[in-house]
Amino acid sequence: MELMTPDQRDELLGAFKRDAFHLELKDSYGAAYEDAPLARWLSGEPDDFAWLQPWLERVRQATRAGKTVRRVRVISEPLTEYIRWEHSITRLNREAGEDIRWLPRHLVPEGLVFPVGGNDWWLFDDELVTVGHFHDDGRIKGSELVTDPGTVAECTRIRDRLWILATPHDEYKPA
Repeated sequence: MELMTPDQRDELLGAFKRDAFHLELKDSYGAAYEDAPLARWLSGEPDDFAWLQPWLERVRQATRAGKTVRRVRVISEPLTEYIRWEHSITRLNREAGEDIRWLPRHLVPEGLVFPVGGNDWWLFDDELVTVGHFHDDGRIKGSELVTDPGTVAECTRIRDRLWILATPHDEYKPA
């Protein structure tokens, strides 16, 4: 299987036509560019968020063009330190135009099976999916591009179901 780099996957944000949706299922990620900001947050130090600006600009460009960028984070409660940090900075994503919702894992419907092996994924325009693959330590290996109509349809169905169940960021209060 050939994997796209995170940068190649992010380029799709400049190419989609209507809607980009991300499903996150992990309680911690190991992105190298987040290591220092997370460490600063854990020690109570300020952050200038320069590391996040390229992503925020991609979102701004997409939403200024009338496109939607959405995300559901399926999370365990109590929250991990990583998710608490994510929650604390999500306001920046929201200000850029990204609509983010939170779904505590215990509220996921019983028997729901996540497509693509339970990996995280991006769904673009209900036409293609990029599936995240990770090393054992949580570091991203890359993303697999999937255009199989059955897989895309299943991801679309799961997106629609979870979106309704998830709590908008401004309403979700971590315990």
